[in-house]
Amino acid sequence: MTVALRVAPLILVGALLQVAALGDDRVVGAELNVLFLVVIAVGLLRGSIVGACAGFVGGLLVDVMTLDTMGVTALLLTLVGFWAGRYGETTGRGRRYAPPLAAFALTLIVGVAGAVLHFLLGDAVPAGDVFGPLLPTALLAALLVMPVRRVCRAVVGETAHLERARDVELV
Repeated sequence: MTVALRVAPLILVGALLQVAALGDDRVVGAELNVLFLVVIAVGLLRGSIVGACAGFVGGLLVDVMTLDTMGVTALLLTLVGFWAGRYGETTGRGRRYAPPLAAFALTLIVGVAGAVLHFLLGDAVPAGDVFGPLLPTALLAALLVMPVRRVCRAVVGETAHLERARDVELV
């Protein structure tokens, strides 16, 4: 079974949960973004290319379902999937703290990048709506990424880790 056939149901369920069930609801002042966590988990488990593709497809689904500005969520989630994948392939490989750290950092980065992108597109971006829930949202993402990662690992699996180079030989 190919990776795309395993990732697609996760992305579809994450996007449907995000749009239909959660919407703009907040938990203790924090926004819960299930699709964001799924994209991070897929990126960490399967690498940067699969993470970027999952982020693009998931973001495009959310943009179409919400009739929001087309491509904004797709662009942001593509970057999230790519960055999470690169972190999983390099620095975070085999580290226990990699998923919570990636979720925390990427939530902060994408929150600011999303506000800048909306500002550049000419949308009204109230600072209180962006920066107010940013830290609680990042903490909630760091707490919830591990259970989401376990579900994603059960469905998608994990790539075989490459051994680190031990010696460098000049030719």
